[in-house]
Amino acid sequence: MSSLKQCDDDLEVLASELRQIDLYRDTPIRYLGYANEIGEAFRSMFPLTAVRATYVVALSYACADAFDKSNKAYKAYKNNPQERRKQVAIAAGDTFLWQALASVAIPGFTINRICHFSAAILRRVSRWSPPAQKWIVTAIGLSAIPFIIHPIDAAVEVGMDRTVRQLYTEKERQLYDEENRERD
Repeated sequence: MSSLKQCDDDLEVLASELRQIDLYRDTPIRYLGYANEIGEAFRSMFPLTAVRATYVVALSYACADAFDKSNKAYKAYKNNPQERRKQVAIAAGDTFLWQALASVAIPGFTINRICHFSAAILRRVSRWSPPAQKWIVTAIGLSAIPFIIHPIDAAVEVGMDRTVRQLYTEKERQLYDEENRERD
């Protein structure tokens, strides 16, 4: 009987861990937020509409994450409508701003500039054909993505903590910080 009890305890721990997994930040779905970086890396080879479509994917991901976090806040404060409205707005706004900066704007700009300057250097010093140069620039852009993700995420987190999150009350900041510590 004790092995059944142990099995039940293990299942309960596993269920608890699964409930804490953030679908939008702890699973491969997170990579949808980086679709625009791939678009930027391929900018010299794709039509502009294709590059813009990757931004639609990344922004849709940001909206979905903001909706998810605001829905969780809505459920957490279901018995307090006045506080619920405020918490839903904070959760949605904070999440969307974080995603817009950390997943879309800053990485997209960074990859764009890496590719732009790589192309400029290759045009000046390379004897490779223009199509080969485009592939090299694309490879440089794609290879830079894994190196920029975590520093940008951390910088946005610190930047928001020191700016916009200062607007939240102390209680709300503590709740938000506790949630983020659990996620990390």
